[in-house]
Amino acid sequence: MTEDHAPRPCEDAAEFAEEQSRLWTITLGPLAWALHFVVCYGLVAVTCAKGWDYTAVRSGLLIFSAGALLGVAWIGWRAWHQWNPRKTGDAIDRHGRAEDRHHFLGHAAFLLAIIAFLGVVFVSLPLVMIGGCR
Repeated sequence: MTEDHAPRPCEDAAEFAEEQSRLWTITLGPLAWALHFVVCYGLVAVTCAKGWDYTAVRSGLLIFSAGALLGVAWIGWRAWHQWNPRKTGDAIDRHGRAEDRHHFLGHAAFLLAIIAFLGVVFVSLPLVMIGGCR
């Protein structure tokens, strides 16, 4: 959008709809981390309480953890391309234009994906380090 004309209502509505869909990318990384946390800790608790085969459950959860890591990495990759600091050459948006807001949402989603990735790794560590129920 250029600065020499005011946006028309249809342009504003289209821009808002696009940014509204991009807001979901901010929540996907932490949501994947939270889902992974609940499934892993819940299933291990039930496994230990019911006396199920811990080795089989641990193997399944490690595969689930690998899938969660791939999912969060994919979310981060998409957010990196939305942020696009290599193409713009500017990691800080100073002008406040619609394009800058779009890049900021990508930047925020990318940073949240990094945090979610680390969260999934740390939730998965007990599966690797703890041998069974006690």
